[in-house]
Amino acid sequence: MKKYIRRTIIIYLVYLLLTGVLIFLCFENDPLLQADNPGIESYWSETTGPDQVVLIDDRSDAWLSRLYLIENAEETLDIAYYTIYKGTSGELFYASLLEAADRGVQVRILLDGLFHNLNGPYSGIKYALINHPNIEFKFYEPLNLFKPWTLQNRLHDKYIIMDKELVLMGGRNIGDGYYIDNYDGARVYDRDIIIINGDKDNFNNSVVKDIVAYYDLLWEYEFSSYPVKKLNSLQKKLASKKEAYLRGQLAEFRDKNPAMFTQTTDWRSRAVSTNKITLISNSISRLNKDPRILREAGRIIEDAESVFILSPYIIPTKQMLKYIDFEELRDTEICILTNSLASSPNYPGIAGQINKRKQAVDFATYFYEYQGDGSIHAKAITIDDRSSLIGSFNIDARSCFLSTESMVFIDSKDFNQLLKNSIEDLKKEALLVGEDYSYVKNPLVEEREVPIFKGIIVGFLRFFVYFIDFLL
Repeated sequence: MKKYIRRTIIIYLVYLLLTGVLIFLCFENDPLLQADNPGIESYWSETTGPDQVVLIDDRSDAWLSRLYLIENAEETLDIAYYTIYKGTSGELFYASLLEAADRGVQVRILLDGLFHNLNGPYSGIKYALINHPNIEFKFYEPLNLFKPWTLQNRLHDKYIIMDKELVLMGGRNIGDGYYIDNYDGARVYDRDIIIINGDKDNFNNSVVKDIVAYYDLLWEYEFSSYPVKKLNSLQKKLASKKEAYLRGQLAEFRDKNPAMFTQTTDWRSRAVSTNKITLISNSISRLNKDPRILREAGRIIEDAESVFILSPYIIPTKQMLKYIDFEELRDTEICILTNSLASSPNYPGIAGQINKRKQAVDFATYFYEYQGDGSIHAKAITIDDRSSLIGSFNIDARSCFLSTESMVFIDSKDFNQLLKNSIEDLKKEALLVGEDYSYVKNPLVEEREVPIFKGIIVGFLRFFVYFIDFLL
């Protein structure tokens, strides 16, 4: 019996290695194939368009803006998130959605099927949402151990779409580290935008229309599924108990923080105009996807004089580099800001970055690593003094080929300047990496100390991730 069990485990592990890891070494996409791509000039316009945009950097504003959209929704809320962490922010977020549904708002929630955090004691939240008549709830690619290849394709988008009129998107997940000022754990510095269709009569020319259509594709995707078709009596009991708890938490929080729920912030007045906003998203499919964002970003920056790239990780793989025309970028000033070993909370990710660090430093004109408190989780690119890219996309193979991702290209000088100013604040807490790959001393920035244990673990991981950088 033991021999049979051992043999079964070995067979499954081989099956897992072949179909859950090695299969992703196969790429069918041709980096030179651009037949379906729009002309590069289509990203810009010389006249003001219908869309306006608000940049949200401040942690409190990030939370208030989410409450604002949920509380002011009248018809629909479409929500997609990679993960909603356990904690105060997550519970208040779910409770606010229940209240919106009570008002008659039709709510759709799509979460990644692995990293939703709604198992075990938190499964009651899932049942409470499913139990509400005005809420639809799905998982994108739920766990299936019999199909290991599905483990790698994850939902990485972050959206709230209100009444098909306002869209909040960016890099933030839902978690206390992103929003709470007095959070005891490590802070996460991220960035969102609110896109406003300022001309309702011109919806067809608004990027909001494209984002709504993209969300519908994710929702209707054949492997996005309802976790439970019908609740049984035990699940209904758990749903009622957890719903009462969530509503109680929200009521208590509202009593202590009434100003948050009587917002006077006029988000529209903070918006800047744009000439054009264009959605760029990866294909929605299994295995290796068509890396549309990587390919389009590569095309967009080819004629730029200066490019600033902000990403939590910089892990360029051989397959990614096939989409970059280095000859075209020979005269382009490229500045990169990312996490340092000390600041990154993602051990496999930073191990992969260290493996590729020399290559990345050689590619960039200036390469900075963050030394401040917390970590960078924001993803953005500025191009010259007019254009910007912002969204959920990291500079790694996972974002390029495996995960659903979306970025918006924003043609706006005003927004470009706001974004540059925001990035500059982070750069002030970073150190430049010199030609010898050590830090250039800066009397205003102290190199952050790497915990001994972290250094050992990351050093150990570097060997293993070297062979699977296509999955990082």
